[in-house]
Amino acid sequence: MEKGNVTVLKDFILLGVTDRPDLQAPFFVLFLIIYTMSVLGNVGMVILTKVDSRLQTPMYFFLRHLALIDFGYSTAVGPQMLVNFVTKQNTIPYNLCATQLAFFIFFIISELFVLSAMAYDRYVAICNPLLYMVIMSQKVCWTLVAIPYLYSAFLSLITTIKIFISSFCGSTVISHFYCDSLPLLTLLCSSTWDVELIILTFSAFNLVSSLSIVLVSYVLILVAILRMNSAEGRNKAFSTCGSHLTVVVVLYGTLFFMYVQPKSSHSFETDKMASVFYTLVIPMLNPIIYSLRNQEVKGALHRVWRNLCKLSI
Repeated sequence: MEKGNVTVLKDFILLGVTDRPDLQAPFFVLFLIIYTMSVLGNVGMVILTKVDSRLQTPMYFFLRHLALIDFGYSTAVGPQMLVNFVTKQNTIPYNLCATQLAFFIFFIISELFVLSAMAYDRYVAICNPLLYMVIMSQKVCWTLVAIPYLYSAFLSLITTIKIFISSFCGSTVISHFYCDSLPLLTLLCSSTWDVELIILTFSAFNLVSSLSIVLVSYVLILVAILRMNSAEGRNKAFSTCGSHLTVVVVLYGTLFFMYVQPKSSHSFETDKMASVFYTLVIPMLNPIIYSLRNQEVKGALHRVWRNLCKLSI
């Protein structure tokens, strides 16, 4: 069916989180606070894991990259959303829309596989503690983050290019608060089956493969913990996995709610609410979870605070 005349686009119009004028100001304040906490928490985690000598282990190497990724995809979406709350017309330039889509896809896929790498790291630490530093060498750690980054960049570019070399129809209204692939597909005049196939195939592969690594790692971890004779050893093992497991449950729970729901109940409105959660709330929660549940991070924060107090005296 013909969707409309092809047009040369300079801008898209984002419908935003809500179309109610009375909610614009409260939402702006709320999301500004959330985004600010996300930036401070993740940048702080990157700095903390870089400068503290006791956090120079593979676990905190991956945590530093997780914080960088959280900062990346919240920043890809957050500032533009905040601008749209205070402008009369929620527009985004064509090139900026493509850039936002590319960065968002890159960071969200990277997050899935870095979380998988962190699960494997916890498996090695608990199941092979004597060989941990040998197995999780610096070379291995960099490989486990470099491969997800390269793979995510490839998928990000191919998806973004496939969408933006296609012809858009007269409508420029994106039913979302940022440039996401599915709302953009509804604006295309040309056939979208090939792009939809790419998105569906790789989304399923990314979710299933990354979650499988996490599940297999934690099954093996659970078996190893149950074989431990010491209650103190079991508690310590559980405590080292608690933060990561909490982050995994929150992120995958949100993604499965968004993508694995009946087609009849699927709507862009539910997508928006889920997207708000995983683009802004989860990046804010992750550093909080790791700070509250991790004694080493809390200890590093105390040491940094004491040093700052000494310098100020």
